Parts: sequence; C-alpha cells; structure tokens
Amino acid sequence: MACGPSPTPGGYSVTPTEPLVRTSAGQAAVRPPLPVKLVIAGGFGVGKTTAVGSISEIEPLTTEAAITEVAAGVDDLSHTPRKTTTTVAMDFGCITIDPTLKLYLFGTPGQERFGFMWDDIVEGAVGGLVIVDTRRLDDCYAAVDYFEHKQIPFAVAVNAFDGQIAHTLDEVRWALDVSEGVPLLVFDARERGSVRDALLVVLEQALARSGG
Repeated sequence: MACGPSPTPGGYSVTPTEPLVRTSAGQAAVRPPLPVKLVIAGGFGVGKTTAVGSISEIEPLTTEAAITEVAAGVDDLSHTPRKTTTTVAMDFGCITIDPTLKLYLFGTPGQERFGFMWDDIVEGAVGGLVIVDTRRLDDCYAAVDYFEHKQIPFAVAVNAFDGQIAHTLDEVRWALDVSEGVPLLVFDARERGSVRDALLVVLEQALARSGG
C-alpha cells in the first residue's frame, strides 16, 4: 500500500520508506524505528520541560513539584516570577522523526542539588541539548561542564524569552568557553518546529562524532 508524506511537528514532511525485514516465517514485516536517546539539560527555569512538552508525540512524563517557600529561598525566581513548579527528577517524551528514527527525550532537573541523578538519566544517550537563558548564563555552566567531561556530543540552544536574547551568540560562546565545534543556536522552546530543528542539530553532532 502506497504511503504519502507524513507531517512531523513544525510542518516538516518525510516520505515513509517503511523498511521491511523478514520474520522467521519468511513474512515481510515493517522494521520499527531506531530508538535514539537524547538529553535536554540546563539551569533552573530555562525551558527544558517546555521543550519536551512542545515536541513530544505522547503526553510527556513530568515530575513537577510545587515550589515551596523554602525552595523559593534557594532557587533564583527573579527572572521567572510566574514559575510555580520545578522538575525534581526528570521529564520524558518522544518524537518519531521518520519511519527509521525515533528520539527519546530525557530532561534533567535544573538545580544543582539534584545533580546526583544525572549519571542515571544520561546513561545511554548519544547527545545532549543544553538550553541557555542569556540573562542567567552561569546557570548552565554545570551542564556544559558535564557533557564536556563525559565527552558526550552536545549543542547549546539559547532560548529566546519574549523573542529576545540578552547577548549575541559570539558573546555566549565566549562566556561559556565552548569550542567552535560545539553548535550554538537560538530557538524557542514553545515552538515544536524550533525544538525539532535544535534536536536534529544534536543528532547531526552525534553522528559526526561517531563517524556515521
């Protein structure tokens, strides 16, 4: 049966090829898409949960908890005054890019006190997307350092809050001290197509690193 182009988030279309495999009985069966794990990281309130929710084709799994008075005294809410919840474990979602590839997305908690979870969350990931709020660049240093130390391919995505960024990309690269080999881009965590494009940059980075 012929299949037409299939729309993906953001209006991007792919033409399914439906790769076939043979079962033990000799019957043709559609090969399931290759599962690929990516991690979305960054500081507190930069848009990680929003990004996962924007693109996930399933209802995203979140571990949001209310920000208590005690937490408010620890976490800087000056740039996110409307934020009433925070991720205390991880976010999870997935998106099928085409019939051969499915991305499984794991979002890390943003606060340093939850850093002990990172190794478990990142295990098996081929790459990471570090989301940055240019008003609070220091909040993403830990994520950048983690991926560099673990030698995991990553890209840096500057979230354009209210359509604006406080520093140019060259200034962000200098402040984060990341090499020219690390992709740096501006995106909108609320827009599915924008999130998709950022994730594809990470995927390309991972493939380049593996020589694929």
